[in-house]
Formats: sequence, structure tokens, C-alpha cells
Amino acid sequence: MKNLKTGLTIAAFFIAALSYANGIAIKGEIKDKSNGDPLPFVSITVKGESSGTVSDVDGLYKITVPNENAILVFRMVGYQPVEKKVGKKRSINVKMEVSVTLDEVMVYEELEYAPAMNKEKFSRIMYGNASIQQYGNTEPTPHNTEEYDVINENIFLDPLNHPLSTFSIDVDAASYSNMRRMINNGQLPQKDVVRIEEMINYFNYDYPNPVGKVPFSITTEVSQAPWNTKNKLVHIGLQGKMLDYENLQATNLVFLIDVSGSMGNANKLPLLKSSMKLLVDQLGDNDRVAIVVYAGAAGLVLPSTPATDKNAIFAALNNLQAGGSTAGGAGIKLAYKIAKENLIEGGNNRVILATDGDFNVGASSTSDMVRLIEEKRDEGIFLTITGFGMGNYKDGRMEQISNAGNGNYYYIDNIKEAKKIFVTEMRATLFTIAKDVKIQVEFNPDKVQAYRLIGYENRLLKDEDFNDDKKDAGELGAGHTVTALYEIIPVGVESEFIKDVDPLKYQKTKRTSISNTGELLTVKFRYKKPDGNTSKLITKVLIDKEIALDKTSENFRFSAAVAELGMILRNSEFKANSSYAQVLGLASGATGSDKEGYRREFIQLTEACNLLSSNENKYSIRE
Repeated sequence: MKNLKTGLTIAAFFIAALSYANGIAIKGEIKDKSNGDPLPFVSITVKGESSGTVSDVDGLYKITVPNENAILVFRMVGYQPVEKKVGKKRSINVKMEVSVTLDEVMVYEELEYAPAMNKEKFSRIMYGNASIQQYGNTEPTPHNTEEYDVINENIFLDPLNHPLSTFSIDVDAASYSNMRRMINNGQLPQKDVVRIEEMINYFNYDYPNPVGKVPFSITTEVSQAPWNTKNKLVHIGLQGKMLDYENLQATNLVFLIDVSGSMGNANKLPLLKSSMKLLVDQLGDNDRVAIVVYAGAAGLVLPSTPATDKNAIFAALNNLQAGGSTAGGAGIKLAYKIAKENLIEGGNNRVILATDGDFNVGASSTSDMVRLIEEKRDEGIFLTITGFGMGNYKDGRMEQISNAGNGNYYYIDNIKEAKKIFVTEMRATLFTIAKDVKIQVEFNPDKVQAYRLIGYENRLLKDEDFNDDKKDAGELGAGHTVTALYEIIPVGVESEFIKDVDPLKYQKTKRTSISNTGELLTVKFRYKKPDGNTSKLITKVLIDKEIALDKTSENFRFSAAVAELGMILRNSEFKANSSYAQVLGLASGATGSDKEGYRREFIQLTEACNLLSSNENKYSIRE
């Protein structure tokens, strides 16, 4: 890998474009080659000259070149550079391909316009007071110290002994994009990277919009499990109420940004800055932004500022530099303090923490951080965590903090993911429509011999927690969907997962035939209003009326495909007859409208997993 001691990133190009007095005006559009998505904040420079600009949020750009012999150079973190000669063209459209790694991005020596100015002055323009060496420290980490919590998969349970299954909803999606990063870098993810519920909930599903005052709709469906046709698969879906864009509440945001030494790489702080700018561009006239940073100590670099003052916000972001240790606890305390001082009653108040999770000073242990966040969550301030980087990434820590703090958790591996989170979805995420949303399912033992919740291992609740309004659970944003799957072994089906146990002496543990209702299960939901303390209950019954797999909805088939890939990657003991071919077959026939191309990308990732697995001579089984 090249030594990027003077590496540049897209954040470096937020400078005014330098134009030629008598040049040629060129315009165009830049897209992702794999799916046609527009690419924002691509740097466009004239080779050998000092002019430059960046593409806007729709991937559009304009630039002036000196003559028809000029060569335009297009660069972006995570994508292969592209060169285009101008010639007779006045409109140049570009499609960029994802590169193998984010580290090999831009090298100072390759930017021929850089020597035209004093090197020290060049550094100040690009990085504020940060040194080139500091930002160029993108050598591969000698030892991979990424951390992931162990996931012990849910097993099959007998409803006679365990009649209830209770869990908190989860709209986090960090696991999927982190897993994608690994696959695109040519490696299969280790099993504990894979949280199946986050894979499933990375995608939106076409559920009916809610009606009346209830903030979400409930959809249920049952068919055979594709990987084990003797079993049934139950699909449960929630659809959050859409935003009323005519009457948006004001938003009070505090960006809490990790600027410690570990954040210097191109896929960390520079990508983080560009991501935050995407979000600021989406904010309205009544919204406000403050910026708190932490390294050896925490500090306020931008007091709460109207979102309309983008120059001040962008300047504060541009001047951030990486260095020092990581006082995460102090940063969180200061961020919540600033958020509370500027609290908008009835508005949306949120801290957005951006980090690689490598806390090591102050309140540094995971348990300390969780307790700190739990103290803050009752102040009417929500939390979003965005993870960046690789090599020393602390996934388990950030997931636990997010779960504790009325929050959600994402991983940003490239600028396209930043656009998904901060442009396509964040405006809705900022508007929480229901908090402490819990699901409890009761199974009819006359129909169900055993059941297993697929995923949600880190979101399980005690049965008594369902009715306890003091027990924290997940939040649902405007327009968000939540999907959960259960695999069921019907009564009378022989299965290796049915374990013989001694009969209980005092409990009624015998199946009967007195239940002729046809009910397979009952789903119960509890939720609170964003500013409420008392939960509301909704109940829905699912009748045992199985639909043939090829007649099920696209929602059912696609979510089943995602779950099946997750089981393959985890080498799950429950994967049965799972295969990459079956995943591809299910997903390919259930892409739906797929306007953003996320489902097509999933198919490409599955194909990549198949190739990687075949190369390791493991096929559909990984040890």
C-alpha cells in the first residue's frame, strides 16, 4: 500500500473554485457506476493546474478549464480516480467505481497543482492548523484491534415452557454497512460482526401506512422457511407514520466529534466532516447546530448556531484536526449539557456522536459509558451514534451505548452511506414518533412445537419487562420500518432441534386439541409517545394460514433472503439447507422498486460472498 504521509481527502476540497478569465466552462454529472446513484462531494481538479471544485449533493458540478487539452481528474474517498480529457466536449458525465480499500485515496505527490503554492500555505488552506503528516497517517494498523461482542444465537424454545418471546425493536443498521465494508475489502466478516436483525432492518419494506392516531401499522405473514421447508417462517413488520413536511418541528443538534489521534485516517475524520456537511445541507431555517469535540479533553468549538449560517458551521468542521487521546466521557457530558441549554420544547433534541469508538481516557469502560448515557436519556435528548474507520473499531461498545440512550447506531463506510443516513433517512430519524417500543409474542402450543426469534439477541427482554414502563426499549422514527422473523417448528414435525426433557411434576405441560381457533400466535406491541411516560398496547392475532413461498410478498421473500445470508455468514447451526444460490434466487425476485439500489447492492454482495467462500473452498459453510 502506498505511503500516504501527505494524503488528501475530499474534506480538503471545500475551498473556493479558482476560475480562468478566458477558459472553457464544463459541466456534468457524477454517478456510482454500480447503481447509478449521484455522488456528492467528489473533487474535480484540472491536471497540472490549480483550479478545482466539488460536486453538489445531486452529483452535479461546474468547472472552468484553460483549453481543450485540459484533463479533468475526479477523486473521492472509496472510489477509483477517473481522468477525462476535455477535447470538444462541454458536458462530461462520469461513472466512478468503488475501490478495494478506502486507504489508497489521494497522495500529495500525485496532485500536480500542489507544488504551485507554498507547501506550508497549502497545508493551512486544506487542513487549518493541522499538519499534513497528521492527516496522512494512513498506514495500515499493525494489529487489528477491532472489537465485537459475542453473539449467542437464539435457540428453539418450547412454548409450553416458554410461552412468551419479548424483545425491543431495533432500527440500527451498523452491522450491515460494516459487513459490506469487509466484503468489499475482499474478506468474509467474522461471525460476531453479523447481527441478522440489523441486516434485515437496513432495508425499507413496503408496508401499509398507519391510519388514525396510532403511529405505526402492523403487518404479519406466514409461509414455509426457505432453508427448511418442514418449518414455517413468520414475518412481522411495523411501518412508522410518515413525516408531515408542512409542519416540521424545529431541531436542536449537537455534533459530538471524536478528534483523537486514531481518527486521522482518510476513512475517519475527513469522511466524517463530509458526512456532517451533507446533514447540515438538509436542515431548515428553524434548526440549530452546535459542535463539541473530544480528544485529550472535551471542548465546544461551535456554540449553538442557526443552521442557515452554513459558512460558520462548515468553517468549524473544516478546522477540526486529529490528535491526542480520547476523553469520551467528558465529551458526552459536555454535549448533553449544550443540548440541554439549547433545548427546544416540543422540538427534536439530539446528540450525534461520531467516532471509531476507541475511548480510553476518563469514563472509558463500556459499563461506565452505558451508565452515563442512561442518566442522560430522561432529559428529552435522543442519541445517534455514527461509527467510522477500521483496524481499531469498537463496535460492541457503541452498540451498547446506543441501546442505552434512546438512540440508534449506524456505520459509515463511504460517502454513499453517509448520504443514505444523513440525507435520505436522517430527516426522518430526527423525528421520533414512538419510544420504548416493545414486542411480545405468545405462541399457541397446539400449533407450535418450538419457535426461534432470528436475530435480536442483544435486544431480548424479560417477559415481565413488557408491561414495565420504566424499562427502556427502542425508538421508531418517522417513516421507518421494523421487521422481525420467527422460525417455527409445527406440531408433529420431527426435528433435531427438539430436545427431550423430563416432564415437570407440577406444571401443565401437555399439549391439547381443545384450541380450534386456528390461531398460530398473538403479537402484542407497547409504545410511548416521544414525550410520554405511559405506554399504549396494541394486539394482533396471526391465523395459521400458510401462503406458498412463491405467493408471498416481496417483503417476505427479501427479508428471508437477508436472514438466510446472515445465517450462512454466521455458520449458524440453524442454517439447514441454506445456500448462496437460494439467497440469490429469493432476493432477485423481490427487489421491488428499489429506487436507491440497496437491494441490488445486496445481490452483488451475496455474489461476492459466494466467490470469496468458493476461493476458500468453503462454499456455503464457514468454520
